[in-house]
Amino acid sequence: MTEPSPTSGPLFPRDRFWHPPAYTPGYKTSMTRAPSRPLVATNSTLSEETGPVFGHDMLGEQDNNLILNFTGQPAIGERIIVHGRVLDQSGRPVPNVLIEIWQANAGGRYRHKKDGYLAPLDPNFGGCGRTITDEHGRYEFLTVRPGAYPWPNGVNDWRPMHIHFGIFGSGFGQRLITQMYFEGDPLIPRCPIVRTIPSQEAIDSLVAPLDMNAALPMDALAYKFDIVLRGRRQTMFENRLEGL
Repeated sequence: MTEPSPTSGPLFPRDRFWHPPAYTPGYKTSMTRAPSRPLVATNSTLSEETGPVFGHDMLGEQDNNLILNFTGQPAIGERIIVHGRVLDQSGRPVPNVLIEIWQANAGGRYRHKKDGYLAPLDPNFGGCGRTITDEHGRYEFLTVRPGAYPWPNGVNDWRPMHIHFGIFGSGFGQRLITQMYFEGDPLIPRCPIVRTIPSQEAIDSLVAPLDMNAALPMDALAYKFDIVLRGRRQTMFENRLEGL
């Protein structure tokens, strides 16, 4: 008998003991975003579970190469490889999953009109990429290490170096969002956003260890970031939306 796809079926409810509280005054933005009334859970519809879907033939040859995919000329910064696997709660690989990433450049600045940080823009770095997991659930990106940057949360708050991940299920209504941090970054425990997470185990699930076995000599260091979609080892997701 054929097993059901790990990304099919009804959406899964959020585990609120694992997720940060919605209202965390140390993270200033949460004070205005937190709901003021009791939450109402609604069931998913067929359209949310099955579509719209992403056409795999829309991927370009350089979509997972953020060093070259903006202008074709190399971006400035420390070259790194970010790789890993997408797994279900039983450790089984999840193939054909669309992964999108976006990040600041090597100086800590995003290519966004509202980013006013003083670091310069890199004319050859767009800051986003995408790829599809293979039959073993594996993915890989070539990029530059993003810089840390200040943000107006407190008097002198800084975001650690990080890369945003978006993972899609069987339709765009099934999307999980998270951030990957880098092993050894001293800003991780100082970040007000990270400090909203009540579990050290959940925080650790967001930190990618250095992987010298996948590094390219004289070229790029590598960091391994496995993404677990369900179960007790589930990666900490910002939205942890029901569905994957």
